Amino acid sequence: MNFFRRTAAPFMGVVIITFLAWMVLELSGITGSAGFARPQSVGKVDGQSLDSRDYELMVQRETQEQQQRTQATLGNDDYARIRDQVWNEWVDQAVLEAEFERRGIGVTDQEIARAIQTTPLPELMRSEIFQTDGRFDMGKYQRWLSSPSAAQVLPALEQRYRSELKRSKLLRVVTADVFVSDADLWQRYRDVNEMVKVDLAAIIPRNAVPDSMVSVTDAEVEQYYREHKDDFQRPETAYLSYVTTSRETNAADTAAARARITQIRAEIADGARFEDLARRESQDAVSAAQGGSLGTWKKGQMVSEFEAQAAKLPLNRVSEPFLTEFGFHILEVTKRTADSVSGRHILIPVELAGAHRDSIDAIADALDRLAADRVDPAALDTAARVLGLRVARATPAQRGTQVLAGVKVVPNVGTWAFQRATAGAIGQIEQTGDALYLFRIDSVIPAGVPPLDGIRDIVTREARDAKKWEAAKAVGAALQKRLDEGATLDMAARALGLPHQVVGPFSRVNPPFPNPTLAGTAFSLLPKQRSGIIDTPDGYYLLESIERTTADSAAFVRELDRLRDGAIRLARQERARLYLTALRENAKITDRREEIQRANEQAQAALDAQQAATR
Repeated sequence: MNFFRRTAAPFMGVVIITFLAWMVLELSGITGSAGFARPQSVGKVDGQSLDSRDYELMVQRETQEQQQRTQATLGNDDYARIRDQVWNEWVDQAVLEAEFERRGIGVTDQEIARAIQTTPLPELMRSEIFQTDGRFDMGKYQRWLSSPSAAQVLPALEQRYRSELKRSKLLRVVTADVFVSDADLWQRYRDVNEMVKVDLAAIIPRNAVPDSMVSVTDAEVEQYYREHKDDFQRPETAYLSYVTTSRETNAADTAAARARITQIRAEIADGARFEDLARRESQDAVSAAQGGSLGTWKKGQMVSEFEAQAAKLPLNRVSEPFLTEFGFHILEVTKRTADSVSGRHILIPVELAGAHRDSIDAIADALDRLAADRVDPAALDTAARVLGLRVARATPAQRGTQVLAGVKVVPNVGTWAFQRATAGAIGQIEQTGDALYLFRIDSVIPAGVPPLDGIRDIVTREARDAKKWEAAKAVGAALQKRLDEGATLDMAARALGLPHQVVGPFSRVNPPFPNPTLAGTAFSLLPKQRSGIIDTPDGYYLLESIERTTADSAAFVRELDRLRDGAIRLARQERARLYLTALRENAKITDRREEIQRANEQAQAALDAQQAATR
């Protein structure tokens, strides 16, 4: 079991991808077996359907790509995100294709060939095989296009360019009439360059009125609840308990990592090839695949300890082991210029090792054996008692959010809890960088308004705050009266115990408060002028203008052409964004993924039960 847990991370992704492929082939009946996921649609966009098999294949492909790109194990949250990403991309493309057809927008093979030749994709421009002295080399790229290796990917490239070119044509049509007037540009220029400074007094009801001044009866609480039920709507919420044990490294783990990196350096000193040991030992997967090579990096790009070593190390000499936040390194610098460094390294992170790792594995094995993957709430309590662990309550988690254990976010648990949604169910062991966790679902409360008894404290507080607003309004009237009688803002605020402060200078686009009403009022006042009491959702305020700096019209004229180009570019981007959003909002979209997933899970459970009964 210990061995499996240590080796599961690299290969579990392969298992899951294989399972997805089996879901697509075996369960759909393609292989000739009965199957239970018959060919069906996972959703539609304006009548265009996405077959479940095609959807699962797209998810499988994206999963493989993300695993190859990140070199990391994916969890429940990752798979849920990938499934949503694939779905949303398909919906967006389906909506666009319908619009291309409606407008008669197409591209020719010649346009695609010319775009591939002259406009490389961003990810290709970043690829090392097309670099010369750290810059993209168009000659290398165009020679590659004629090579056998390029022929294998050209069909996929052509498909992507076809879609992107049609999208580009559509957006050019949609944004062709964008225009920004001089008056609009002047207003934008003023918003950035005109400055004001104000004195601000605040009457925040919850602070200005103490609880002792406001009483709330039970009848008032019940009335407030009835009249404001919509304010207490709650999304579906899961309540969970958990046990945890630390995986933080100790001095023995640090010593083990230091000993390993020291041994590796000794092997290099005895004649072993740096690149061979890097490929075999280094835990920096990206550089290890290149024999430890980090390529060329700009000075200041690495963490400080690494930078210090790279700056002082003689060329082509292997450093002594040194520690950074990532672990122990040995480094060899092969080239150094005024602003860049080239080199290679081997990284051994500080990880659980030896007896310490064995003790953590033993706890994990016991948790796995005693409680994991059960629908028996008492199993978690039993495991905790046997292992001397405390059962704690997680922060209530709402659908679509991650679970907090204390102050730590634990991935995958939220996704599992709402997929399973069975009170008493215990999940699998989740591992973070510094701890192991095992969670139990105590209850899942459906979306809606909780009964008053369940949220009485919250409703009481809200009802009291509503009364405080009325009392705060009276405080505002008293402040205004003192000012009308000739008191300064400082004198009047002090007399009433209200906070006030000088704020600014600030511009319209960078106000020091989020409330737009306050910013608008500040710029409407002349110097030394006061506002009246301003009623906002945050509280009551009063402003007094201290000074104002106007925008320079001559500087505006000098910058007019630059401002116009930038404004039109931004306006076109916003027009395109709004247009694409409107296309999706106006499309008729049917999403059946959860319905199909639940049906498949039920069918799988029935199949498992049937097989268990025949054993």
